[in-house]
Amino acid sequence: MATSNLAISGLASGFDWQTVVTQLVAIERSPERQLQAQQSALAQQNIAWGGIKTELGTLQNALAVLKEPNFFDSRTATSSDTTLASATADSGTAVGTYSFSVSQLATAAAWKGTTGISGSLNSTDDVSALTLSAASFAQTVTAGKFTVNGKQITIATGDTLKSVFDQINTATAGAVTAGYSSASDKITLSSGSAITLGSSADTSNFLQVAKLSNNGTNAITSSAKLGSAQAKHVLSAGNFATAISDGGSGSGAFTINGVSISFSASSDSLNDVVNRINSSAAGVTAAYDVINNRLSLTNKTTGDLGISMADSTGNFLAATGLTSGTLSSGKNLLYTINGGPALSSQSNSITGDSSGLPGLSVTALVKGDFSVTVAGDTAKIKTGITNFVNTYNSVQAKLNTESASTTDSTGTVKSGTLAGDQDAGSLNSRLRDLMNSTIGGMSGTLKRLESLGFVSNGYDDSLSTTDLSGLDSALSSNLPGLKDLFSNTSTGLAVQMDTFLTNTIGTSGSLVAHQSNLTKQSTDIDTQISAMESQILVYQQQLTDGFVAMEVARSNTNQQLAYLTKTFGGTSSG
Repeated sequence: MATSNLAISGLASGFDWQTVVTQLVAIERSPERQLQAQQSALAQQNIAWGGIKTELGTLQNALAVLKEPNFFDSRTATSSDTTLASATADSGTAVGTYSFSVSQLATAAAWKGTTGISGSLNSTDDVSALTLSAASFAQTVTAGKFTVNGKQITIATGDTLKSVFDQINTATAGAVTAGYSSASDKITLSSGSAITLGSSADTSNFLQVAKLSNNGTNAITSSAKLGSAQAKHVLSAGNFATAISDGGSGSGAFTINGVSISFSASSDSLNDVVNRINSSAAGVTAAYDVINNRLSLTNKTTGDLGISMADSTGNFLAATGLTSGTLSSGKNLLYTINGGPALSSQSNSITGDSSGLPGLSVTALVKGDFSVTVAGDTAKIKTGITNFVNTYNSVQAKLNTESASTTDSTGTVKSGTLAGDQDAGSLNSRLRDLMNSTIGGMSGTLKRLESLGFVSNGYDDSLSTTDLSGLDSALSSNLPGLKDLFSNTSTGLAVQMDTFLTNTIGTSGSLVAHQSNLTKQSTDIDTQISAMESQILVYQQQLTDGFVAMEVARSNTNQQLAYLTKTFGGTSSG
């Protein structure tokens, strides 16, 4: 029988020695299980301390607000009429009520180019080759139907203007004729009697695009020139009355307020150039006015400021009518404060620099008289203080939950993860002492939180927030004392507690060190368990080898017994 087969428990001996080995090894592993239980407890403690550290971090964030002296100088600014003005005030702005009288709002200067910068629809009166889709109307003609004297005319965008005229004549049985004049760039409808245009059933906008509308007579002419600049086409094909040139180099340029703008007559459209102006540092907004057929520039900032421009290479400004345009001057804001001398501002915002009231900013919306009241932002300060106390209460609640022992319905006592932990007790005590301490080295009546209404509720470590009349009183009449209580650079409560928290949860803080120690203890246990397991495996192998040797010996004995039985067992006595 092979030796490896004898490793099967009891094959030769009939004795289940592998169960014995398993039980003996399990007994040897008892210390390991104790260490693993310790390691699990350490992990739970580390998790608990991590949660407490997070709560303390939130508390320190709340303290950071109260530490800043400027926080207690927070201000509100309230306009007496929000339709006339809005206002804001920085920390430390002088408290008081200020009267404003605005007689003129600031507006932006605008440079309006000359009108009619585009060419006409056609260079001659013959429009037999001019399709509706190719005509330089200000709007795109839509296919469909329109009505003349109750007769419907159906058109397609591929129709020529001449064919539309012919359809009008045919539909009205010759009563209405239509024609185009290149000299006036207008369409005229003529008849022997009054002409009536349009109906509610029309689906084409031809009459609107052609600027034809009822006048009660027998002759209707377009109300304005029909040709328009084609802002989407390249400049050289944009239908300008004066052809736009870039000097033949493909790199034209002009300046606005000293900023150079480039263009190419063969590859840039009017829209491209307008967008380039608007995104530049020229400080103006350019726009093409389709109705008045002109280009305009408007300053992005208000005030009585000019706009300068000049063609550098090519004739873009001249061809678009800008150089021959006119400036509509902007206006400055005119106002007075508390009945004082007339003041002005280029914008509608009145700041400390222009008003003589540092920290106050007022934006005028409409001309008129209004007042602005600057006061301490007591609501903001109260929220900051109560948030700090509430966060402190959350920290203490977390500490109590992790440290306390509880009894369930069966009477079983269950200890908190940090029950009996001296560090938890010390942290709890130190926080409580700080919150209930008297701030030394300070004058006045505000030396303790309890004077504001934050008093111990008598059964745990939290502070009550139910009666804050003391805080309200301090907010209304003793902001300096409140500021000193929290943010005094040497004795302030927020300053002292922030220092304590930094020493506790900062990079080199005691809690960080404590968690590192817990982690190290857990790692050391891993090392111990690994060493013990190596010894146990050796012990297990020794036991196995011994029992296998026993099985071998037993197997040999069984073989010898079988041989003797076979040889001598069948001989009878004589």
